[in-house]
Amino acid sequence: MRVTSSVARHKRKKRIMKAAKGYRGGRSKLYRTAKESVARALQYSYRDRKKRRSQFRRLWIVRINAACRQEGTTYSQLISALKKANIQINRKMLSEMAVSDPESFRDLLRKAQLLPKSS
Repeated sequence: MRVTSSVARHKRKKRIMKAAKGYRGGRSKLYRTAKESVARALQYSYRDRKKRRSQFRRLWIVRINAACRQEGTTYSQLISALKKANIQINRKMLSEMAVSDPESFRDLLRKAQLLPKSS
């Protein structure tokens, strides 16, 4: 007796076609092109989950640098001064301080001895 894979095949096709929903043209209608498109989309999503981290780090650095320059210093000088002052704070938190709480960011610059002490 011959074994068919009809139920499993239909299930597999259905899963691929559902994943390809919203793609343009044949990519959402034709099984073979949909399969290729879904496979590529999964590769991109895997790769870009890794890339997202570095993109966020770049964003944080840009924000920190902008805040530093408003205070008359630069990002690289800040990072160097923080290391010398043995202040450990990550770039995400520095960026958040620079954007939402500029006063505490200025205090941090003072502690790192980049700004003169206020009287």
